[in-house]
Order: sequence, then structure tokens, then C-alpha cells
Amino acid sequence: MYQDKITVTYEGKPAYQIIFSKDFSLLSDTLAELGLEGRRFMIISDSIVGPLYIYDCLQLIKPMAKEVKSITFDAGEENKNLDTVKLVYKSLIDNRFDRKDIIIALGGGVVGDLAGYAAATYMRGIEFIQIPTTLLAMADSSIGGKTGVDFMAYKNMVGAFHQPKLVYMNLSTLNTLPERQFNAGMAEIIKHGLIRDKALYEWLSSNLDAVRLLDYEILKKMIYISTNIKKNLVESDPREQGERALLNFGHTIGHAVEKLMGFELLHGECVAVGMAAAAYISSKRGYISRAELDGILDLIKSYGLPVQVGGLKPDDIYNVTLVDKKMQTDKIKFILLQDIGNAVIDTGVTREEMMEAIEFILRQDND
Repeated sequence: MYQDKITVTYEGKPAYQIIFSKDFSLLSDTLAELGLEGRRFMIISDSIVGPLYIYDCLQLIKPMAKEVKSITFDAGEENKNLDTVKLVYKSLIDNRFDRKDIIIALGGGVVGDLAGYAAATYMRGIEFIQIPTTLLAMADSSIGGKTGVDFMAYKNMVGAFHQPKLVYMNLSTLNTLPERQFNAGMAEIIKHGLIRDKALYEWLSSNLDAVRLLDYEILKKMIYISTNIKKNLVESDPREQGERALLNFGHTIGHAVEKLMGFELLHGECVAVGMAAAAYISSKRGYISRAELDGILDLIKSYGLPVQVGGLKPDDIYNVTLVDKKMQTDKIKFILLQDIGNAVIDTGVTREEMMEAIEFILRQDND
């Protein structure tokens, strides 16, 4: 059931494959199968992932490539900006890359989003490949063609839709991932269960210990199911005009927290807090029971993620949500749970509901 690849379509046609592997050994052959022999590649990574994996990728790609170059930038969300994109542009220009050449994004969500945006805009668009090395990037950001950078601390405010040529997941890279980063990725997987797959949500609860052991087959099953949920949503709505917005569950308040905390918290940690707030509103509306809300909070916490945050003011959080990309005219496009596994888009969430949910995540006990 859980195969080694998934095909993602775009506008009704096969666009790219997601490959699940134990290592990088299939990378060269996969690129050759895509007809990329004799091409030039620029590997873009960061200062953490680059030293771990650039050399392996270079050695595998060199025999089938015309040339392989690499560039790394300082790791961290604070470097996901236009200044870093300029450095990438300069490297591409200095190395005379043109429209026939290819960018490889090797790293987590920051690398994938930034390298993808550079690929979307350099010479009006060149092909790129995603090699995600974090759980968050594997489960979420590497799929669907959304690229972008932060602008003045507003998350992904500048971006473009640009589909990758390939997504290659070497699951063994998760073995070098710090526990906090792994937990942050779990936020997106929990999200997928909450919005679309109650069985996944329940599986995450009953397989906590097995997931923690990083067993390849367990991780492959979890990431495959999660990836398939996102694949189905992006295929049905490639440019986020409709139900793809369900993937923003937890992100409205989560992005506001992320900005106000100065990116002190990881993206997945902020999404976890945002999911707690959205689940609270869902409970107050009577869509889910208080017991189900408590179960959601317990699951989030069991994977080492926060459901509360301190040191922020409710009005500040609310005001930041008003400049979020998910605004629709004068209304916030808020994602709520009508049931676990069944999320809906709601543009009728009031300021009072928002403020109550924000107060809920700012409490120290969440009682």
C-alpha cells in the first residue's frame, strides 16, 4: 500500500513524482530518467544541512551532469528574505546559469521555499528539484509548488507558484534532525490528520513510541499518508482558490505568533499553538466536544509541541492576523474543525471569538 513513489498532477496532467528512499543512491538514476543528463545543477542549501549532505549529492550527480555547483547561506528563518535571494541570483549569474539549468533545494522548509522562489523568478523561471531533509519539509512545504520568502517579518509575503520537477525524500536524513525540529514537523502531520484523516490522527496517538524510534517503515507510512493528503488538496486546488486553504489550519494565529516572537519559536511550534486556538473556537462553536479538544491538546503536547505561548499581548496577536495573506476582503479566512478529520473554511469568525481563543493560548494552564 505504501509505495516508494507518489505522482502529483498539475492542472490534470502528471507534473512530478515524490520519491521515498532510505538514502541518496537513487538520485542520479532518477534525474537521468527525467532526461536531465548533461545539464548544469546549482545545489542550494544552508549552513547546517550543507556540510552534512552536499558532498554526497555532488558525488552522485557529477557523473551524469555537465557541471554541479553549490551555494550555502546562513541557516534560520531570519535569513529567508530577499537579501539571501540576491546572493543566490549573484551566484547563478556569476556561474552563467541559464534557463536550461536546474536548481536543487537541499534542506528544510526555509531552503525549499527560498530556492524555489529563486528558481521561479530567475530568468522568469527555471526548473528546480526539492530534496527535503526535515520532517516539516517532507510532510508539507516541499509539495504543492508554493515558494516564497518573508518580508519585514511577514511570513511568505513575497512568493510565487512554481512546481518542482521532482521531490526526492531520503528519510534517513531525519536521523540527523534535532528532536525539536522533528517535533516541529509533527505539527504539520497532526494538522493533516485533523483536517482530512481521523484515522491518521488516531494512529498518531497510538504509535507515539514507534514514531519516536525513527523506524524507516513507520516513518515512511506516516509521511506517505500525510503527503498523500496534501497531494490531493493541491491537485484539486493548485493556486489556493478554494479547499487548499484547509492546509492553513492553525496558521492564521500561528503566523501572528511567529512574527511577534521574532521567529524565536519554530514554524511548527507556532502552528501547534495556532491549532490549539482554532480547535478552541471549534469547541466553543459546538463542532467538537470539550473532550475532543482536550484530546487534540494532549496529542500536540505528546509530540513535544506547545499549546500556549507567553509574553505576548492579545491585541497585538489579533492585529497581526489582520495583515495576513489569508485575509479575504475584510474577513479572515479561518479554518475550523466541524469534526476531527473534517475541516471547513469559515469567514465568519468574529473578533470576540478570536480574542477568546487568543486568551486561551496565552493562559498558563489552558483550563
